[in-house]
Amino acid sequence: QVQLMESGGGLVQAGGSLRLSCVASGSIVGIDVMDWYHQAPGKQRELVAAVTSSGYATIADSVKGRFTISRDNAKNTMYLLMNRLKPEDTAVYYCHAKVVVSSDAGYTALEVWGQGTLVTVSS
Repeated sequence: QVQLMESGGGLVQAGGSLRLSCVASGSIVGIDVMDWYHQAPGKQRELVAAVTSSGYATIADSVKGRFTISRDNAKNTMYLLMNRLKPEDTAVYYCHAKVVVSSDAGYTALEVWGQGTLVTVSS
């Protein structure tokens, strides 16, 4: 059993900043990729940013230059620093990770999603 827990969402005015956190817990051997998705009402869930275990990051064009993704492997934690927020950033933000766990048969890779944290940016 592996769980991802997001935190840091809330209400912020346009131009403000928030930092989201995602903590992975459970019997974890290692975590490959961790990423952030967001989903606004009536829209598809889409990738915002991803970061590998070595720290290599990719950022969606819609948030490039404003958002920064990072992770602390020792804490199994990923962060998303969101600067100069816009109303169109309003969405539920989900943490996702590919997690390696140990089992009696060996190692198993799991796709895990968090429950999401709501970010609301007012005009």
